[in-house]
Amino acid sequence: MAEIAITNATLVDLSDGSLHPRTTVLIADGRIRSVDQGSVTGAAARTIDAKGGFLLPGLCDAHVHVTAATFDFAELARWSPFYVGARAADILDGMLMRGFTTVRDAGGADFGLAQAVAEGVVRGPRVLFCGKALSQTGGHGDMRSRGEDGPGSCYCCAGLGRICDGVADVRRACRDEIRRGANHLKLMLSGGAASPTDRIDSTQFSIEEIRAAVEEAEAANVYVMAHVYTARAANRALQNGVRSIEHANLIDDETRALLREKDAFLVPTMITHQVAIEVGREVGLPATMIEKTWQVVEAGREAHARSHRAGVNMVFGTDLLGDMHRHQLREFELRAAFQEPIEIWRSATTAAADLFKMSGTVGVVAPGAHADLLVYDRNPIEDLSVTMNPDQHLKLIAKGGWVAKNAL
Repeated sequence: MAEIAITNATLVDLSDGSLHPRTTVLIADGRIRSVDQGSVTGAAARTIDAKGGFLLPGLCDAHVHVTAATFDFAELARWSPFYVGARAADILDGMLMRGFTTVRDAGGADFGLAQAVAEGVVRGPRVLFCGKALSQTGGHGDMRSRGEDGPGSCYCCAGLGRICDGVADVRRACRDEIRRGANHLKLMLSGGAASPTDRIDSTQFSIEEIRAAVEEAEAANVYVMAHVYTARAANRALQNGVRSIEHANLIDDETRALLREKDAFLVPTMITHQVAIEVGREVGLPATMIEKTWQVVEAGREAHARSHRAGVNMVFGTDLLGDMHRHQLREFELRAAFQEPIEIWRSATTAAADLFKMSGTVGVVAPGAHADLLVYDRNPIEDLSVTMNPDQHLKLIAKGGWVAKNAL
């Protein structure tokens, strides 16, 4: 890949919000070679004048479902995987055009989709995948209705999860996802809104099964993320080595203390609940899903604000499905009720990189990092509406040195 120099940029330092005008970033082989103020020595094959625009690292979304072209996961499992792949390509392209250059899939994407993006066959952010989320029978990843007795979907089907019961079966499923290249493992450890037969307040998987999954993840130098809502489910997860707690609308101060003690991460996904309440009936969400969502949306606003005040590691995530993906950046708006813009940006850059075990590689403008770069015409740290309106304000998007958008 030819060298690229982005010149005359105003670098925004996310550690303190300071601005560094006349910055030049030299890119080679998809990585940042140097970051300097003023001109660089030598001529790059391509030079892009940022015209004083505000330069920041590409955004990360730590909870997506890039194959979820529908909110109906039971129906998704019946779609052709070729059709799902085509729909996922459109979802991924939309994410990239909003400024997201790395996303962590929480169930559905696999090595093939990640490879297609890496090779440039599909335009989109870098995909970190878990393959299928692991669920007990009747858990949040079991999309069978009460009248269905089949074994659930096979691996080649495009559903969210796979069912496993008992320590041996859980170990086998973990090892299989790791064999397929999983960057992390996903456990369903409480009930959820999208699943037809469980309750929000249930706990799922035994302690022994959770420990088995964590052991398998640690053996492969990956980690476990967990779907939870209640304090009881979250505490079981944290006490047994889970690194990343998703949603967590109903956690308590004991959970927050455990998150700090274990140096674990919380990934609120406020926008998915908000949008489900706003437009759920219009887009055809099942009444049971909307009813379950009401149980957690109000509690989540206060719970997440309290977690922020308690100093919990919070990472940006959205969890949107179907036609709702277009609302991805509205998570910034909801977080602004209790976080400053720069704090939300950190949650979507440096904090996400820490969670992904990719510190210094993504979420930062520094030598050696992936050349994932955004240039805005106004400072998004001073005015959150800039982040919220990428069509108007986001002038340059580069992912791994490849320029996906240049409107400078």
